[in-house]
Amino acid sequence: MAGRPKKPLEDRIAEKEALISSLQTRIKSEQSELEALYNEKKLKDLESLSDLLNTSGLNADEITEAIESYISQKK
Repeated sequence: MAGRPKKPLEDRIAEKEALISSLQTRIKSEQSELEALYNEKKLKDLESLSDLLNTSGLNADEITEAIESYISQKK
């Protein structure tokens, strides 16, 4: 049973280079989307902290001090 004739080596190399280039472009795009998601999460977390600060009646220094005290007690 005869198979298909093999593509020339240069063609196979060119195909692999094109595939790798395409994958690198895809990776860059995915990394950008991931970074945007991290930034969105960070903003959401900061908004939550800001809401807590506003509703607690405490100022930022008092909240910082309370958190630092909590952390030192956990150690």
